Amino acid sequence: MIPLLIALSCLFLYMCFAFIISLIRKDNGTADIAYGWGFVLVACVTYILGTQSFHGFLVTGLATIWAARLSIRIYLRNRGKPEDFRYRTWREEWGKTFVLRSFLQVYMLQGLVIFLVVLPVSLVNLYSGPIVLGSIPDLIALLGLLIWIKGFFFETVGDWQLTRFMRDPANKGKIMDKGLWHYTRHPNYYGESLMWWGIALISFGTLLVTGNVLLALLPFIGPILITFLLLKVSGVPMLETHFAGNPAWEAYKAKTSVFLPWFPKK
Repeated sequence: MIPLLIALSCLFLYMCFAFIISLIRKDNGTADIAYGWGFVLVACVTYILGTQSFHGFLVTGLATIWAARLSIRIYLRNRGKPEDFRYRTWREEWGKTFVLRSFLQVYMLQGLVIFLVVLPVSLVNLYSGPIVLGSIPDLIALLGLLIWIKGFFFETVGDWQLTRFMRDPANKGKIMDKGLWHYTRHPNYYGESLMWWGIALISFGTLLVTGNVLLALLPFIGPILITFLLLKVSGVPMLETHFAGNPAWEAYKAKTSVFLPWFPKK
């Protein structure tokens, strides 16, 4: 418990620092860039304070790869651009309470989300022990790794395809419906969710060795939360509301799966 509290304290200070930077920059988009590195911070702190097992090193590495790619992409995408439309809207709606609500509803809430989503990594780092190669827990962990790889493919390739599409002036005003986007309206979000389900499965298989079933099930808090947020809160709803009313978007929406990849309707 103490190592988790230490990691939480480090995360709190980190998010406070990000908040101060956002006030200096007058841009709450700082939260988006800081988001990924918050995962890395908690993962590294719990790894250093934990058992430093192979599986701990593995999930810490997987979380770091995901977070670094995400943060760097967001930074490059937002560099030199005005504050994201979501934060601009809140800035206008919140008025005089903007600073306080930004601290609580953007940075502190985001810190709590980070702490819960990265829980499967923290638990492996702190409680994992030796695993026998070829055992059932080890095979479960291997399955989790394969799921993570599939998720990384969807998120990375989906983002790359979208970036290439948007950079082509001929596509201005059009809706991306090629490549992975032909099978799901949000391949990058699907991939992100899948990666955390993969990490949770690695954690589950690793922690089964402890004989504590409850401890082994706790990692699934992470993927359940991130999937819910992507589908119902900050991911899919915000983007789809932004495009609502666009005839091309509505036609694309009518035939393409919202999340899980599937063949489009005729």
